[in-house]
Amino acid sequence: MIRRREFITLLGGAAAAWPLAARAQQSAMPVIGVMSPQSAVTAVRNIAAFRSGLRELGYTEGRNVRIEYRFAEGVADRFPALITDLVNLKPAVILVGSIGAILAARTVTQTTPLIMFAAADNPVALGLAESFARPGANVTGFLSASDAGIVGKRLELLREAVPAFSRLGVLLVPDDAVADGTLSALPPAARRLGLDPRIYEVRSAGEVEAKFEAARRDGVQALYVAQSPIFIARRAEIIAMAASMRLPTIYFFREFVQAGGLMSYSTDLADMYRRAAMYAVKILNGANPGELPLQSLDKYELAFNLKTAKALGLTISEAFLLRADEVIE
Repeated sequence: MIRRREFITLLGGAAAAWPLAARAQQSAMPVIGVMSPQSAVTAVRNIAAFRSGLRELGYTEGRNVRIEYRFAEGVADRFPALITDLVNLKPAVILVGSIGAILAARTVTQTTPLIMFAAADNPVALGLAESFARPGANVTGFLSASDAGIVGKRLELLREAVPAFSRLGVLLVPDDAVADGTLSALPPAARRLGLDPRIYEVRSAGEVEAKFEAARRDGVQALYVAQSPIFIARRAEIIAMAASMRLPTIYFFREFVQAGGLMSYSTDLADMYRRAAMYAVKILNGANPGELPLQSLDKYELAFNLKTAKALGLTISEAFLLRADEVIE
């Protein structure tokens, strides 16, 4: 099934034309903050899903709720300042994407309600929650993980699409890979499939190209890109470098596949944002975030770019393509 891309303008110019009375009304509206680790362009589908979810629950941006957006452009060093900026607006709740961002947010505020979207294998061990059922404090939200089962499934799918490889490159950001379980789960999962994993640790966006050069020298035959805002921000370059090295690559979000990457097996981040609207409305109506259960996402989707497969010279079986939730031709 091929899905049509949609682009919805995030911040229109209508507010600039509002009369003074409308602006006064806006100032009295409850405020929702959104701190995305991505860019505005990359996050547009997620923001659109959140706004749609709010509308279904009776809240329309600019009419009875005000939404303030901040985008980190994949730069983790910006997280604290962006969160502080939002907290100073005294919002009813802030949506926070990525594990690094929510950890930064907890250092900024222990009182403002936070709804997180995080890839966290154990949020209790990270100090983000007391339990899944009652997270406590000011944090609730939605979790995906890269535990042994998910990592193993990604590797199995990559191996099924590309049977003839053994040396696997793994591109990861250490802090993110520890939090979501990738760092501990991937080496044994790879070895069970007879793969030789080579780990390339990235600590800043400027290191990505050097890690690809290291992978080239090591004779890597396929690539696993782990979850991180850094990689989302640099996805165009990562996809281009993988193509130049003719590396079949599996990614952690479908946005990579839509931009020309080979394949992904992932949760639907936009669906997380849509579901977060329900929690945001509950908090607007007085709910305590610490009493709203953390939700683990268990639905994963396979996306595949057939055009990229052909460019790599891969022959993909009809049976494999039929299993995909989205095929881009």
